[in-house]
Amino acid sequence: MTDTFTSIGAEASKIVNRWAWWQNALKGNFGPIHESHPEQGYYRTRSKGKPWEPVAIFYPEGSDELVAYRNGKEVDDIHSLWTWACRNPISFEAYEKALHGEGFDDEPKEALAPKNHNSVDADPMEALRIEYLGEKELAEQFLKSPIKTKADADKAAIWSKRLADIAKRATDQHKVEKQPALDETRRIDDKWRELKDEPKELSTKLKRHMDEYLREQDRIEQERQRKAREEADRIRREAEQAAAEASQAGDVAVANRAEALAQQAADAEREAQARNAAAGRTGAKVALRTFVSAQITDVEALLIALKDRPEITELVQSLANRAAKAGVSLPGMKIIEEKRAA
Repeated sequence: MTDTFTSIGAEASKIVNRWAWWQNALKGNFGPIHESHPEQGYYRTRSKGKPWEPVAIFYPEGSDELVAYRNGKEVDDIHSLWTWACRNPISFEAYEKALHGEGFDDEPKEALAPKNHNSVDADPMEALRIEYLGEKELAEQFLKSPIKTKADADKAAIWSKRLADIAKRATDQHKVEKQPALDETRRIDDKWRELKDEPKELSTKLKRHMDEYLREQDRIEQERQRKAREEADRIRREAEQAAAEASQAGDVAVANRAEALAQQAADAEREAQARNAAAGRTGAKVALRTFVSAQITDVEALLIALKDRPEITELVQSLANRAAKAGVSLPGMKIIEEKRAA
């Protein structure tokens, strides 16, 4: 009786379509998925950051024992492979194509190293450059044609990720290579900070300590200049009057007096010239200097006057972007939403 049932079961298994689950999955109709029950068919799987690899799970002819192959190599742990591959069914044609090293239509081919480069002997930076140049050549060729299919879009997404990964690895390697220099620079900065910063701060404090004194000296000097200009004006008028009298009288004594007054007027003019308030000696002199800055009295009027300056436009654009991202609409702007690949 047992032999009879075994025979019937074997015959029934031949009638059952063991490809049915996979065939339905290819159409997007996934049946129940059980980790302990792999389904016969063709799939693909991949490790993180690696290209897809073709997977075949099937019953060899005349056998009731499943076998599994990943990228052409037999796999012992069929259940684990099934768990990772079951959601990614592929056609037999796609399986054969990938198995022969032609990859998948929705995945860009692996970039080849440029000629005359030996990545094995290259340092990390040069190896990364070689990888980038290979990807760049393929990606730039791909960019010459528009994207018209999902497979093309998938390729673009994968290339974008690959290039972003290259950029990240370059950033990481750059940071690692640069870090010792940064640490050494920081150590040197710390070593000299006290002698660089504190004397400079104390020097500035001493100058600020002199401000009131020098301002008072400047006030005294302004008063001296005022009186000197008045005296110079008086003497000049006397000199002019004496010169006129000498011209009329023809008297030598009057002419000599007019000439002396003219000389006194010139000396008085020189005396009236400004003398900047200062302290110290040659090589260590401190004097009052004029520093020009602006005091804003009308913000709105000033912004209107500066509105066409590029740096103001850049700043306003930055603030407007922040407001837009926060969902805040301000007068003079509108929020624009643009969908882009990211």
